Amino acid sequence: MRVSRQLGQRALTAVSVLGAALAAVLMIAVMPAATPTSAQAGVVTLEWFGWSHFRLTSPNGKVILLNPFLTNPDSTMSLDDLTNVQLILPADGHGDETGQTPEIALKTGAKIFAPFELGTYLMGPAKKVPAEQVVRGGPGARLVMDGITVRMVESVHGSGMAAGPEGAALYGGPAAGFYITFENGYTIYFTGSSAATQNQAMWAAAYKPDAMIFHMDAAHDPIDVANSIRLTGTDNPNLKMLFPHHNRVQVPAGGTTVADVQSALGTMNISTPITETVRSQVYTLTK
Repeated sequence: MRVSRQLGQRALTAVSVLGAALAAVLMIAVMPAATPTSAQAGVVTLEWFGWSHFRLTSPNGKVILLNPFLTNPDSTMSLDDLTNVQLILPADGHGDETGQTPEIALKTGAKIFAPFELGTYLMGPAKKVPAEQVVRGGPGARLVMDGITVRMVESVHGSGMAAGPEGAALYGGPAAGFYITFENGYTIYFTGSSAATQNQAMWAAAYKPDAMIFHMDAAHDPIDVANSIRLTGTDNPNLKMLFPHHNRVQVPAGGTTVADVQSALGTMNISTPITETVRSQVYTLTK
């Protein structure tokens, strides 16, 4: 995997080269990234913008957003930064999963692939997303769009939506995860907020993901996270890239860290390294 960076104008001395490089590294953690350029054409790129918000760009330039929670406490992106989006995948009805899905869809014309009840809510009077932009499904559903195949799978998680002055929870349908297979065959499994489930072994054997974006919030048991990763390696020699989500940039004291999960994987004799993602950095993914 190669991480694409722009280090600015060429420096005239070795000292200034080092300074420019350091400045670029510092800036990338706080500035929203533009849509990956043609320099990444032909490969899949991944960017993280805090919490569980990711942007995936396909080999043919199609842009997919996962859980676009633009107002998350570590966000480096706003609605103004988004103009080119083809597909949004909200995993469930929780506010930090759905995020600003309807606002982005209305601005960009992007399609939404969501659990049926959540999709119905997004089309309703509260959010008013046009019906032609919403594809509703459930675990086992498939969306094929512009050479990309997205498969919806179950997630062991809740999906209630707070609505109305009383704060009563509306049912958002079953929580979901997604398998995304791009035009070149590269496949990413986004777990949503799922705990480990034996079904992950079945999906891994069937879809053989190359990368996994797994749930790792501060309260998540590292053994459960590691089991989710272990199961996704079942009959699947392709799994080489691991990315956490739902984590803060600064993990709360006592919260689960990448190091905790890596240690738990070690007890299972799994040595696949976890990538500690940097906000707004462009990661280039290849087989």
